[in-house]
Amino acid sequence: MIVIVDYGVGNVASVKNMLAKIGADCLITGDTAEILNATKLILPGVGAFDAAMSRLYELNLVQVLQQFAAMGKPLLGICLGAQILLHSSEEGKLEGLKLIKGKCIRFRNTNELKIPHMEWSDVKFVKNHPLSKFDDDPRFYFVHSYHMVCDDSNDILGVTNYGYEFTSAISRENIMGVQFHPEKSHRYGFRLLQNFLSL
Repeated sequence: MIVIVDYGVGNVASVKNMLAKIGADCLITGDTAEILNATKLILPGVGAFDAAMSRLYELNLVQVLQQFAAMGKPLLGICLGAQILLHSSEEGKLEGLKLIKGKCIRFRNTNELKIPHMEWSDVKFVKNHPLSKFDDDPRFYFVHSYHMVCDDSNDILGVTNYGYEFTSAISRENIMGVQFHPEKSHRYGFRLLQNFLSL
């Protein structure tokens, strides 16, 4: 069963609707047992870093998500859900899930481009990965003011340019994260989620 983690900080219904279009059965839940029994896990998120982590701590889900990741089963973070896979963020003071080494920083030196970055943008996938299989150059919908910075360049899966090049997708073994919203990205988001389900 594919589980979408419900911790009150994410557009879980939109993700479920996109998965339904693919024909995938999924469950929206914050229940520990159901999360650990999932075959694949999707961690959505919108809003602020500390707010998301506070909710995960309140619901006793931090160790549960770390335990799921240690099982080697596929985990996909979306937007803020991707950012909290890292260790920390300039946006807050709390630690992230620490599943991939890195941090989030606020956009800087963007040549007066508006922040947040809120538009359709190209994603260039920089390594061969099941998630990055597309027939043409993909574009996705972004809404964010902070972006991911990986300690290890091998964890960078995709990059995007907004004033400068930043990391827009990450992966390490079974852990994956995308800064954009595949559930709002039409056929490209559909394909990315299909790719995830094929893992």
